[in-house]
Amino acid sequence: MWSCNISLGVCTIHHLGYYKNEIIFVSQRSGELKVTNNKETGYLTLDFPTDTLEEINNLPEFSLAFDVLPIKTYKGKTDYMLVFENERQITELNINFSEISKIKARGIIVTAPGDNVDFVSRFFGCGCGIDEDPVTGSAHTSLAPYWSARLSKTHLKAIQKSARTGTLFLEYNRDRVNISGKSILYLIGDIFINC
Repeated sequence: MWSCNISLGVCTIHHLGYYKNEIIFVSQRSGELKVTNNKETGYLTLDFPTDTLEEINNLPEFSLAFDVLPIKTYKGKTDYMLVFENERQITELNINFSEISKIKARGIIVTAPGDNVDFVSRFFGCGCGIDEDPVTGSAHTSLAPYWSARLSKTHLKAIQKSARTGTLFLEYNRDRVNISGKSILYLIGDIFINC
């Protein structure tokens, strides 16, 4: 999950004596990933490559996993993205996690237009052992291109409607998306490896 990069960025900036405003990570799957720390706003900005989406028909498994079916379905590189009619459907969605875990994907993104923001979403990562991720940066590499095209705008405000919730500000630049938000460091630890 990309969310670990935000936490690592916060830990590096606040606890490991790294005082530059940018941290660069290299991912075998996605190449160079950057996290920029805006000290004035307190936001961290992830610079990630955008996902490519292909519209597909609903899978039969979706009717077992959710109590409402989406109006559109897309397949990205690793996730399915399901588009619903309104924010209430996203908030009140009944989920069968056992059935979601049978779907061959890293995760399932559900999304709809927001009542007070451009769009809302939730992310179910049962394919990687997470029923519901609170705030998922990488899911917004799929969400940003879709909502940018649908709303004809490149700057978007979004809320991930998990129990914890998270507000994100997106800047869509065709092949890259900047994902900004606040992050809270919740754990510091040491790992000891016997060699």
